[in-house]
Amino acid sequence: MLVVGAHSADFVWRAAGAVAKHTGAEGEAVVVALSYGERGESGALWQEEGQTEDNVKRIRHEEAAKAASILGADFEALDLGDYPLRVDDEAIDRLVGIMRKFAPNIILTHPERDPFNPDHPVAHQAVARARLLTSGAGVASAFETVPPAELLAFEPHQPELCDFTPSVFVDITDVFDRKVEAMRTMAAQKYLQEYYAERAGHRGNHARKVTGDADIRQAEAFQRLLPHVVGTL
Repeated sequence: MLVVGAHSADFVWRAAGAVAKHTGAEGEAVVVALSYGERGESGALWQEEGQTEDNVKRIRHEEAAKAASILGADFEALDLGDYPLRVDDEAIDRLVGIMRKFAPNIILTHPERDPFNPDHPVAHQAVARARLLTSGAGVASAFETVPPAELLAFEPHQPELCDFTPSVFVDITDVFDRKVEAMRTMAAQKYLQEYYAERAGHRGNHARKVTGDADIRQAEAFQRLLPHVVGTL
């Protein structure tokens, strides 16, 4: 599993449970942050007197690496800057290199649209492009390729305004405590911890209604961006 966020904390709020479930089943997971969110996502840190951008980046790296470790994942940061996030050809090459080396079966990232965050759609476009370059669009090519990975969007902060329609719910009830622990490491954005804990409960309610499984208490929502190919229904 490869999770790519525009900012270093994005994976924690939106996919920590799915990552924990994946690694708990002996799967490998890598989290990539295109930026640290040092400018637009670290307001609490900038309230400290004498704060510097380098120190904010250091703190954010430590927070994200600790959260990823709690979930059993590795963490990599490309440090491309935020607000605005700019992903040039060199950065795409770096992302392609990560994908070719790791050869993920599934990739999670932002939806294509987000009217409230300028960096999230940029991250989506970068991931979609890198995935195609990595797989050669699923055909033989003159460069190294890996099999195409499934591509899913994780849930944005305001899904109804981002054209996000859940098509997959992951039951995270048995790993919810690890998600909470990972969220607590993100001290720069404490205000989101309660919101995403509540969101997990909402999605758990939806998952119960879909399945009739009364044991589901928390879930995370994802949207498939490509068809799911199966041998039988």
